[in-house]
Amino acid sequence: MSKNFVRFGVFASVLLAGGPVLAQQAQAPAPAAPAPAAPAQQQQPQGPVKADLVPVQPDWTKVCGSDPQTHKEVCYTTRDFGVQADQPILALAVYDPKGADLKVVRLLLPPGLLLKPGFRFAVDKNPQEAGAFEICFPNGCFAEAKVKPAVVDSMKKGEKLTVIVKNQVNNEVTFIIPLAGFGKSFDGPAVDPKVLEEQQKRLQDELQKKAGEERKKLESKGGAPATPAGK
Repeated sequence: MSKNFVRFGVFASVLLAGGPVLAQQAQAPAPAAPAPAAPAQQQQPQGPVKADLVPVQPDWTKVCGSDPQTHKEVCYTTRDFGVQADQPILALAVYDPKGADLKVVRLLLPPGLLLKPGFRFAVDKNPQEAGAFEICFPNGCFAEAKVKPAVVDSMKKGEKLTVIVKNQVNNEVTFIIPLAGFGKSFDGPAVDPKVLEEQQKRLQDELQKKAGEERKKLESKGGAPATPAGK
């Protein structure tokens, strides 16, 4: 999964309050920046919530490497998504272990979800598949499903992936993920590790720059921060 999954923003907090990185090696995302406090009069959304996501990265990224346990080649194709292009809240990766009968669909989802129901997903109007949560960190949870190659084939040809989860107040949350370009990257060559590192650094710098600009806008609207007592 990408290291750019670093903050969720106000939308995620409201919606939920209401070598390659393999499963055994998955690291926690970097600590998320705290979301601004919601106004006292703000109410949590009632009923189902739907979020149409947009890509955060310019394109899908394919990375290949050796599984340290099986010593076999594993490739994964991944991309980050958000409600806004500079606000990642979800990451999707599809793993293709060489010689294996099944593929792995892995998601990095925001915290605050009900874990026991797991998640459901479907490509376009195809039948739904089911998956389970694997491990959670303070600002994100990994979930995955082992699927037949036919499911990945449908993703390569499909327009969107619908992911359904439940938040902590038992409301259904639906994420709509665009699949444009997935098939080309999945079947194409893997990115050079040095190029990948440069892409991640460039995107991280862009996200930090935009975060700084938003912070300055908030400070200009709200005035200078209050001086602590006794200073």
